[in-house]
Amino acid sequence: MFGPEPNADSSECSNWRELLGINTRDLKNVIIACGKAVDDNGWYRELVISELRNMVSISGEPMQRLGAYMLEGLVARLSSTGHTIYKSLKCKEPTSLELMSYMHLLYEICPFFKFGYMSANGAIAEAVKGENFVHIIDFQIAQGSQWGTMIQALSARPGGPPVLRITGIDDSNSAHARGGGLDIVGQRLRSIAHLCGLPFEFNAVSAASHEVMLEHLNIRSGEVIAVNFAYQLHHTPDESVGIENHRDRILRMVKSLSPRVVTLVEQEANTNTAPFLNRYMETLDYYTAMFEAIDVACPRDDKKRISTEQHCVARDIVNLIACEGGERVERHEPFGKWRARLSMAGFRPYPLCALVNSTVKKLLDSYHNYYRLEESEGVLYLGWKNRRLVVSSAWR
Repeated sequence: MFGPEPNADSSECSNWRELLGINTRDLKNVIIACGKAVDDNGWYRELVISELRNMVSISGEPMQRLGAYMLEGLVARLSSTGHTIYKSLKCKEPTSLELMSYMHLLYEICPFFKFGYMSANGAIAEAVKGENFVHIIDFQIAQGSQWGTMIQALSARPGGPPVLRITGIDDSNSAHARGGGLDIVGQRLRSIAHLCGLPFEFNAVSAASHEVMLEHLNIRSGEVIAVNFAYQLHHTPDESVGIENHRDRILRMVKSLSPRVVTLVEQEANTNTAPFLNRYMETLDYYTAMFEAIDVACPRDDKKRISTEQHCVARDIVNLIACEGGERVERHEPFGKWRARLSMAGFRPYPLCALVNSTVKKLLDSYHNYYRLEESEGVLYLGWKNRRLVVSSAWR
């Protein structure tokens, strides 16, 4: 600790900015100073947090908006209320229809989810080409909308469509967003399949990923299995959270199915086991890029944009900053770590084909030119400027 002691009088504290070398004209500098103050319980903690509070705005520039939510995360951490994410954000929990609307806006204005679903679908379609019995296991099916195009593509296959089964796994958080259980997803996908003339079955598994066991998957002899982990596996706890390493257990269980392909889409960030300050800095760097990307696509005073950031992005930021142990569910790992986990479970890379790459490139043509696509050893990265944000890979 440096500077005067906590009981120093006001005259000693009056020049605290100079003592600490904090440039209060630089918002990023103040955000970093707040994280350091909370990390080392510095005497100046309340002073610098108060300074930050006067500089941020949920309708301002990207750094002002991000700073507002990082501030909420710090306040929630100090008051031990990080697990009540919506309460910490001082906004009511939206209805399912409102939340769906916010999620849809984020889906449309930023290509992150489209990139993930498109690349995963392409890898699965390539892997099951020509097969007559296909079983897709989706570990976070959410609305299930990503499978509509797959059903259409399989139904138009030369020689006739296969029999398709989809096992949809999801927890109560997605149930709130949908406005109901997985039966809603099953009905929607059955309707699409019926219109396309595709033989279809839906197997619903209402559970968090770490609760899934082999018997839930209803595996049948003779079917070709594809498994999809899209923006999901980082929510599964590993050995750093509890006694049982569910993250690796799930991968070993999936490997025991001898799947034709496993697709993995994840945020390219390092927040799982990182100590608080490292995690705080990683959060700042990662979400700076995301808020900049949202900013070029949506007006700053757009109320729907503000609500979208609050309910679809800010809650993750607060969870990353405020929560520890089992209460922290946002636990991202960089691709190198995922590669090691998959390799230890017995998987080997299944490079994404050139058609998938070209399809994703066409997708980015309709978005800002700061987005960039990078291919490395059959793995695709989607980035903003110089920051990698999402990575998509396939395994077998």
